[in-house]
Amino acid sequence: MGSTITEKILASHCGKKVVEPGEFIEPKIDIALSNDVTAPLAVKEFRKAGIKKVFDKNKIALVMDHFTPNKDILSAEHVKFVREFAKEHKIKHYYEGGNVGVEHALLPEKGIVVPGDVVIGADSHTCTYGALGAFSTGGGSTDIAAAMATGKVWFKVPNSIKFILNGKLNKWVRGKDIILYIIGLIGVDGALYNSMEFDGPLCKKLTMADRFTITNMAIEAGGKNGIFTPDEITENYVAKRAQRKYKFYASDKDAKYLKIYEIDCSKILPQVSMPFLPSNTKAVKDIKKTYIDQVVIGSCTNGRIEDLRVAAKIIKKGKKVNSNVRTLIIPATPEVYSQALDEGLLRTFMDAGAVISAPTCGPCLGGHMGILASGEKCASTTNRNFRGRMGHVESQLFLVNPAVAAASAIKGYIASPDEIYNAKASKKR
Repeated sequence: MGSTITEKILASHCGKKVVEPGEFIEPKIDIALSNDVTAPLAVKEFRKAGIKKVFDKNKIALVMDHFTPNKDILSAEHVKFVREFAKEHKIKHYYEGGNVGVEHALLPEKGIVVPGDVVIGADSHTCTYGALGAFSTGGGSTDIAAAMATGKVWFKVPNSIKFILNGKLNKWVRGKDIILYIIGLIGVDGALYNSMEFDGPLCKKLTMADRFTITNMAIEAGGKNGIFTPDEITENYVAKRAQRKYKFYASDKDAKYLKIYEIDCSKILPQVSMPFLPSNTKAVKDIKKTYIDQVVIGSCTNGRIEDLRVAAKIIKKGKKVNSNVRTLIIPATPEVYSQALDEGLLRTFMDAGAVISAPTCGPCLGGHMGILASGEKCASTTNRNFRGRMGHVESQLFLVNPAVAAASAIKGYIASPDEIYNAKASKKR
């Protein structure tokens, strides 16, 4: 019996030829990641254990991204605490202030995570790096403390579920719609503690941005990790960024899967995840007119340059955002911000009446830079819409792709991008 890509990567980091689902292992890690919310506890546990030195100062990443710029005294104290730890241990990958970005966009962009890696992060969306063909998964702050001390992590090898993506994408459909559709199909626990492996003809055509979006939300289906087989598109992305050597792995043809789903992506239309679960999905065209108070375009899910380009395309066509809608644009990293500036995207957003933020997780977790009041509704490109996720428990959050978010900002209600384009075209006739 052959092995899956996840099993091969884990086996290689355990010094074994094979590992089996259900087996408890202790693989070596390539990167241990934490942020301004989770790192303080990890550092405290690290020190409580009496550890004097991290296992490798080049294999730890500390990214102060959630409440940046520091939103209050407590967040400032957290960052100060982690900063001092980073200086004490000469941590190479410490990011704060002008060089900080949303961690799961920043690390691939800088080539800190590469194909074939094993990555553990004290953040559930660490599964994002599977887009590169790495095994990456979230853990608790105490797990990160142990990883920073030993360079290893302890867990059970997951079973794998394969999602074969077929067909051709419809207009305005992106990776966000694919993963929302899948989560709607299998539920928020449909891949509980399983590896979600994405394969099939369409995968070879998906951009890295779309792949990052898909693996980012594997956790919303309960997945232990999400992963793509690296290919030429991966190579083109990684080759100019990688700070270390990397290795491409692929599943054997006779690898064993718990389940296999065949998805005809030509049937997927732009999706909306309704409150209060990511699995509560419908096509945009099938929802009743829902007026909104806020739009957020950004996050580790959809804050990359490709996301801003499609949003700007829609907003430029619609000219102005609705006066009743606060529209927040949050580039995921300084590099994305700079590129959007050079391409004139930020000017498009500003001229339309949008607010542009420095890179931050901010509103995604209800932290700052866009908190919702009681009764308010928001269309967002983020990854979770649990009750109270972005603010008041009586607010509502709708998950959408960047094109739908931009169209909704213009119309004042959750709208299809075609409402912008078709309306303009009809007037010209």
